[in-house]
Amino acid sequence: MDPADEQRFREFVAERSPALMRLGFLLTGGDQHTAEDLVQTALAKLAARWRRVEAPEAYVRQIMYRQQISWWRTSVRRGEVVQASPPELAGRDAHHQSELRMVLRSALARLTARQRAVLVLRYFEDLPEQEVARVLGCSVGTVRSTAHRSLARLRDLAPDLAQALEVAT
Repeated sequence: MDPADEQRFREFVAERSPALMRLGFLLTGGDQHTAEDLVQTALAKLAARWRRVEAPEAYVRQIMYRQQISWWRTSVRRGEVVQASPPELAGRDAHHQSELRMVLRSALARLTARQRAVLVLRYFEDLPEQEVARVLGCSVGTVRSTAHRSLARLRDLAPDLAQALEVAT
């Protein structure tokens, strides 16, 4: 990589790292360390092909989706999920939001990697079902059924979340 390409790569990493970490955090079910590993692995693969990649954002996200599924398929990574303590913030609103995030993180961590990937791509990334199917290498019907079952599982795992969202609105 020549100095100009290296500078553009560094700028990309500096600018997009927070968004990529959020995505990694969601894909790994809230495991900060695994999310960091996922982002680092994806950025390393991007760096190797930097000159040939036309859309680095899309390329690195696709690497992250596929890498997470690959990790899920090759190992039974069911380690401990580290939970942060609720922040000591004044006001019910901030505390309530923290509780909702913790409940959602805990529920997402109990889904399979494929279920998390479908939910993240479909609802967080707001991709159409056809695009989710293409990214994950499955059929549109599989995306639909996985999303339906995953949402039902989330409702079962976190009934407090559904109730809290109804109260908040």
